[in-house]
Parts: sequence; C-alpha cells; structure tokens
Amino acid sequence: MRLLKPRILKSVLIGVVAGGALAAASVPALADVACNRWGECWHVNNHYTNYPAQLGVVFHDDAWRAAHHSHYHWRADRPDDHGYYSHGSWHPF
Repeated sequence: MRLLKPRILKSVLIGVVAGGALAAASVPALADVACNRWGECWHVNNHYTNYPAQLGVVFHDDAWRAAHHSHYHWRADRPDDHGYYSHGSWHPF
C-alpha cells in the first residue's frame, strides 16, 4: 500500500500537468480583422490608432471574416502588422 500511494499521486500529478499543457495549447490565437473603406481587409494583432483618417479603418472580430468572405478583398496577413493596405499596396508605419 505504501508503494501504491506515491504512484497514484505521481500519476495524478502527470495528468494535471498534461491537461494544463493541452488546455494552454488549444487557446485560439487572438486576431482581429481591419478593413479600409475600399473593402481591403487583413488580420491585425493590435488596434493601432495611427491609420490615416481617409482610410476609414474599422475593426471586426475574427469570426466576422467567415460571414463576410465575399465582397471584400482579403489581403495577405503580415507578420508585422504595423501598417495598412491601400489600393493593394502595404504601407508600413
């Protein structure tokens, strides 16, 4: 019985650690969608405030993209999203 107790405790501890790692790995990446007034959309990690006013940038949650895939021009997601699209060109800031 003395040997069984540490084995059970060790098994439970391994299960808790494995479960925690699995839960942490399954958290979806948080990204939003930014769209300009011309219907060009791209993923962003932050809501920047220094977009040019004439772009009319609005933000949507990531689920919005699935429902609005058509009628928009989906631009490449940039590894560094410090910038914006305007008429198909990327402009960093």
